[in-house]
Amino acid sequence: MTPNKILVANIGSTSFKFRLIEMPSERVLAKGGVERIGSAASPWKAQIGSEPEQSGTTALPDHGAAIALVEKLLGGFGELAAVGFKPVMARGISGTQVLAEPVLRAMEEINTLLPAHNPPYVAAVRSFHKSHPKLPCIGTFETAFYDDVPAENVRYPVPREWETKYGIRRYGFHGASHRFVSQRCAELRGTDKLRIISCHLGGSSSIAAVRDGKAIDSSWGMTPQSGLPQNNRVGDFDCFALIYLARDLGLGIDAVEKALTLQSGLKGLSGLATGDVRDLLDAAAKGNADAQTALDVFVAAIRKYIGQFLVEMNGADVLIFTAGIAENNPILREKICANLDFCGLELDREANGRVRAEEAVISTPRSKIEVRVIPTNEEIIIARNAWAKLSTAN
Repeated sequence: MTPNKILVANIGSTSFKFRLIEMPSERVLAKGGVERIGSAASPWKAQIGSEPEQSGTTALPDHGAAIALVEKLLGGFGELAAVGFKPVMARGISGTQVLAEPVLRAMEEINTLLPAHNPPYVAAVRSFHKSHPKLPCIGTFETAFYDDVPAENVRYPVPREWETKYGIRRYGFHGASHRFVSQRCAELRGTDKLRIISCHLGGSSSIAAVRDGKAIDSSWGMTPQSGLPQNNRVGDFDCFALIYLARDLGLGIDAVEKALTLQSGLKGLSGLATGDVRDLLDAAAKGNADAQTALDVFVAAIRKYIGQFLVEMNGADVLIFTAGIAENNPILREKICANLDFCGLELDREANGRVRAEEAVISTPRSKIEVRVIPTNEEIIIARNAWAKLSTAN
């Protein structure tokens, strides 16, 4: 029997989440994950078919050990057609690619731009190569959804050779998520001739402008450190402030990098131990002024991009909320949609208040801009693209 299963692997610096998907039926056969890789007591959980969820802890020194555990939980990798990945970015490479050594080296060339993303992905793929050399590893880069964004929304006003020689330009991330929800919205509406503003708000957040199924702009800059304030990453930030901190004030580039990637964003604004929006909402409700300010900054940044994209697309047909924060937080959704009646958006407060992590329309019937909650499914995009890549290769 020809292998017909794709193992979708979502890799973090100390985590490995997986979903086993049968193709082309797209049936989910198993899912689970491992946390705290590198620990003597790494927690794991897995649900195989209709069986009760399993969980436990074990010593997992590296991603290779995590892969071995997942293989054991799944009863082997013999029926896998490929492993699908969601890598972020590689120098000069986008789209869906077989993750061979030249591609991995192109990812390593820009480790400085993606210190939390590329190194663990490369390590995990090489672990698969070592333990299962004949098993294809196929990645759909997060940048792929933005490959056709027009030049005016890509280029920075810097010397031309910076782009042509060094690749200094805007890219875009969360591509699988924005692609899935925009495609799903088109299915629900019965047409892809839509102007969509897609809000992916989670541990990291972004907004994309999608017209007729294609991304035309996003909140991202060159790296995942740009755009909206993230949980602990800075988001948009004046580059000369960095120079001032590192050179004139003597903080040094390494200390500034650490602060901007680990101690900034909503965490830095609030002063809390984390930048999790749920923690901010709890703290703000108890009178924490800094937590409230962090929420206000976050909402204001989101609304600025919504306004920008309304102008770019001469309006919008649908505003989508997706990912963990947006799917589950009616309070935040209401704050984002406040006072948008000038452009015809009217939120149904009752519908919004009851919706959690389910497909739903949360605008009123008379709203000129439909507001939807659509739970994201990045894994199915990765599986579809990996399956298509295999079909093309064969």
